[in-house]
Amino acid sequence: MNSTVKPRPATFRALGHQEPPLEIVIDGTVFERLDVFKHDSWAATAQYRGPEFDTVCKFNRIQPIAGLTTKWIGRFLANREAFAYGRLAGIRGIAPGCETISLHNKTLKNVVAHQFVPGHPLGAKEEVNDEFFPQLLAILKAVHDRGFAYVDLHKRENILVGDDGNPYLIDFQISYYSSPDRLLKIPFSGTTLKVLQFADLYHLTKHVKRLRPDQVDQLGLTKYAEKPWFIRAHRVIAVPFRTMRRKFLSKIGVRDRSGRSGTEVFAEHAFREETSKKAA
Repeated sequence: MNSTVKPRPATFRALGHQEPPLEIVIDGTVFERLDVFKHDSWAATAQYRGPEFDTVCKFNRIQPIAGLTTKWIGRFLANREAFAYGRLAGIRGIAPGCETISLHNKTLKNVVAHQFVPGHPLGAKEEVNDEFFPQLLAILKAVHDRGFAYVDLHKRENILVGDDGNPYLIDFQISYYSSPDRLLKIPFSGTTLKVLQFADLYHLTKHVKRLRPDQVDQLGLTKYAEKPWFIRAHRVIAVPFRTMRRKFLSKIGVRDRSGRSGTEVFAEHAFREETSKKAA
C-alpha cells in the first residue's frame, strides 16, 4: 500500500467518525464485535459474536452530507435488504436474516443483519468442487422464482465459498423485486425483472467460464455466454463513472494513483482475504 494515502474523511464514511459499536443487541441477545469488514460511503459492515452463532451487521449511512440528513437513505437501504432476507428465507445457500437490532434499548432502523457464514469470497483462481456451480445456479433460480433479481453477481466477493465447500449468496442491498401478484405494479417492473434476471445468469456464466469452463454447457448456460446489449449499454455510463470516482478518491489522497479500493488505509475484507491467501 502507498504510505501517502490517508484515511477517508468523515463525509465519505457511512457512520462518519464513528465505528460499529463494540456490543449490540440482536433479537434480544447481546453480541460482541469481532471485526469490521469494510466502512465505505454507503455502509459499515461488521461481524459480531453471540452465544450460539455469529452475525454480520450492516450499518447503513447516517452521516450528513453538507449538512443534509442521510438517515432516510440508511433506513431505506436497511428496510429493503431486510425485506429480501424475509422473502428469501429458507433457500439453502442464503443465510437467515435477523429481525430487531438495537443499541441502548433503541432500535437501529438503519441496520440489517444476517447469520454469519464461515468461509471466504470466491477467488479469481478458486478451485471449486463439481457441485459448487450447480448449487449456485440452484440458489439463483430459487431467488428468481421468488420474484427477485440479485443484480450484484458480477462481484466475486458477493459469492462466498463456505468452509463446507458450498456456495452462499450475501448482500441483497441492490437486489430488485417485482411480485406478480401486486395490485399496483410499477410500469415495466416485470420487464425490468426479466432483464435483470438474465443479467444475473450472464454474470454467473462468466464465473463458470473462468473457473469451470467444462460446466458451461452442462449447466445449460451457453446462451448466456455472450454479453447482452443492455450490459454493454450500462457500461457506457458505469465505466466512465467508476473511472471518475477512482480519480476523485486518488485526488483527495484516500487512494493511490491506481484508484483501487485495496490501496485505502482500511481495505475492505474481500481484498484483505485475497491478499492473505496470495501471501500464504
